[in-house]
Amino acid sequence: MTQTARPFRSVLYIPGSKERALEKAKTLPVDAIIFDLEDAVAVEEKVNARDTLAAALAAGGYGNRMRIVRINGLDTQWGEADAKAAAAMDCDAVLLPKVESAAQVDALAALVGDKPIWAMMETPRGMINAPQIAAHPQMQGFVMGTNDLAKELNTRFRADRLPMMAGLGLCLLAAKAEGIVIVDGVYNAFKDDEGLKAECDQGRDMGFDGKTLIHPAQVEIANAAFAPSEAEIDLARRQIAAFEEAEASGQGVAVVDGKIVENLHVATATATLAKAEAIAAMQVG
Repeated sequence: MTQTARPFRSVLYIPGSKERALEKAKTLPVDAIIFDLEDAVAVEEKVNARDTLAAALAAGGYGNRMRIVRINGLDTQWGEADAKAAAAMDCDAVLLPKVESAAQVDALAALVGDKPIWAMMETPRGMINAPQIAAHPQMQGFVMGTNDLAKELNTRFRADRLPMMAGLGLCLLAAKAEGIVIVDGVYNAFKDDEGLKAECDQGRDMGFDGKTLIHPAQVEIANAAFAPSEAEIDLARRQIAAFEEAEASGQGVAVVDGKIVENLHVATATATLAKAEAIAAMQVG
């Protein structure tokens, strides 16, 4: 499954120190897991968490789920050892918190070799420098840290997230320019299904590939919001068929549902079908 087609609808944080949670994650219908050595792990457990997580990943059982390990920052006492441990783990990427420059990514790359790197984007400086961070040759994904960003901005909570739109937009533009994955921040009220759905829909409309989650109860809503709907799949098929028919008859454009269909619409339709196929493959795997 290619990086572009691979779905990232649901990206669940799991504490790297909790064996029960690590085991349960194998049964959840998530597209990716962030195995956390940072915020979700108490100070006294941080060293042991590396071994616990390494053993869980070595045992396998996570199927097609993308396995991302979030380490502590390299400016902490645990960061360098976390990075070296993660480099040896059976994971797909290493996630660095509070990334603010390409130099920080270089420092991690020196510790993890050719292991793909993801970046937590959660500070104003990180947003401003998003283009250079996204352009780093080992960078494969952005994860929005909206709780930290809200704290740094000193914003009030708003359902429309208007105070964070500039930062979210900068990171989206940088990620899309470089063709890397970008997933939206968490929704804290894990029992508020209506609020979660609204924020997932907003994120999908903005162009995010999926949403980070803090609780298994949020998975179903995120999976539905970031997957192509039956109507979108049907429209994509009809657009492709109509365009191919128009081309065969020597016409440059086609019309579907009263709207012009051109090359760019066909490209979007093809991507929609590829995403639907990749999601179906995840469910089988």
